[in-house]
Amino acid sequence: MTDAKPKAVIEARGLDLVFQTADGPVQALRDVNLSIGKGEFVSFIGPSGCGKTTFLRCIAALEHPTGGSLTVNGMTPDEARRSRAYGYVFQAAGLYPWRSIAGNIRLPLEIMGFSREEQDRRVREVLQLVELDNFGKKFPWQLSGGMQQRASIARALAFDADILLMDEPFGALDEIVRDRLNEELLKLWARTGKTIGFVTHSIPEAVYLSTKIVVMSPRPGRITDVIDSPLPRERPLDIRDSREFIEISHRVREGLRAGHGDEV
Repeated sequence: MTDAKPKAVIEARGLDLVFQTADGPVQALRDVNLSIGKGEFVSFIGPSGCGKTTFLRCIAALEHPTGGSLTVNGMTPDEARRSRAYGYVFQAAGLYPWRSIAGNIRLPLEIMGFSREEQDRRVREVLQLVELDNFGKKFPWQLSGGMQQRASIARALAFDADILLMDEPFGALDEIVRDRLNEELLKLWARTGKTIGFVTHSIPEAVYLSTKIVVMSPRPGRITDVIDSPLPRERPLDIRDSREFIEISHRVREGLRAGHGDEV
């Protein structure tokens, strides 16, 4: 008999992170325990300062835990970074204005030493993947904010890492554009099978996108609930009117309230 549970690609056990500041130590994360399986779409939601982004940055080896353990593909985060295990999409698109969209996407491939022919192939593929295949010669200032974020996602996908880490990539966009990009991201996830870690402040966004929703408390950041979504993987936007969607949203909201109640 085979176990249907996906293999864990990110594993945190008793994870702590304390920042040393001029005003004394600040505990950003406390006793975080979480397993993320291959191919899962996991959203992190909680109030500002709860450690959502900090945890994502720990996975990416941009911050280093002060206690507990964290593995990415069975390696330390530093080893995973060196093996190019993940792509990272920040809140701002972060595109260089003097480079074309294709040139921005090409940049990490240049740094990694891919041949020009391989760079061209990968740039073409990811531009098609994010539906920007006719915009490679444009410059960032010629694209809307939503299109710039799609280019940023393409850049993160260019070297074909199995894990995609996304830190509030749609937070600054208006609701109509955000809905459209949510739909596109789900399609992209279905086509690529990536494992996605996604930080958001939006309950509807977290519920719509995720196979698993991680609810976090105010600082020190702790996990107050982990919700495995019963929603089907194919999700039209109007699924947000369904009873199941509303029930999950209610559970997330209750988890956020409970976290605030535990604040010390």
